[in-house]
Amino acid sequence: MLKYPGNDKIAKRRSYMLNPDAKFKKLREIPDEDLILLLGHREPGSGYRAIHPPLDDLMVQDDPILKLVDPTPGAQHGDAIEFVQFTDSVYHSPLVPVFRSRLYSVRYKGVDHVTYSGRQLMEARARDLEKYTKELLETELFDPARSALRGITVHGSSMRLDENGLMFDARRRYLLKDGEIWYLKNQMAIPLDKPISLGPPTPENILIENSIIYKKETIRYRDAKELLDHVGKIFERSLYGGFNPEVKHE
Repeated sequence: MLKYPGNDKIAKRRSYMLNPDAKFKKLREIPDEDLILLLGHREPGSGYRAIHPPLDDLMVQDDPILKLVDPTPGAQHGDAIEFVQFTDSVYHSPLVPVFRSRLYSVRYKGVDHVTYSGRQLMEARARDLEKYTKELLETELFDPARSALRGITVHGSSMRLDENGLMFDARRRYLLKDGEIWYLKNQMAIPLDKPISLGPPTPENILIENSIIYKKETIRYRDAKELLDHVGKIFERSLYGGFNPEVKHE
């Protein structure tokens, strides 16, 4: 388990998120068919695209990697690589893009991911991706108003929330109706044949209580002394080493 610097509630929450054995609280149930429709990389009931035969059929000989690492189900079956992309509001979303990267690294096997300013893209074998995305959508790691599936046109995470507390989405993939968030389009903004509910938004007080964001509503960043000291050492050593890698600085 990774220990995040500090003992304040934000640091403890971050340490909890980075525990690969953590059992995250399940908040909603998303049928597999709906999950596949939201991702948009295959039709429900269809098979997985493959980029090579199953490993058992390849008869690979003397592969040292296979002796060290057990393949994921997707790799075992030769699945093609697919992706999911999330954006997270700066207004106390359960996760934030750069933190998603850390969580993916310690929790999910066989993934590749990249963090942009307000988004996080993860690639994996198709059936592995569906498994990981299901946890990301069904648990406390996701709030339908402050987190969103956006494969394209992702911007809007830092803008003001609308009157219902939802992030702006230029593609209008979702709306609030009867107290629940309904997706009308998949992550690539392609209209769905049926709307898919991801449940009601999390109450604001719960979002703030479980926030991993240092902010005036939670804990000010300047008050996180241990974290500031830790980050300061990283920047200081980077500066000294950048100008002269031979310099040893304690």
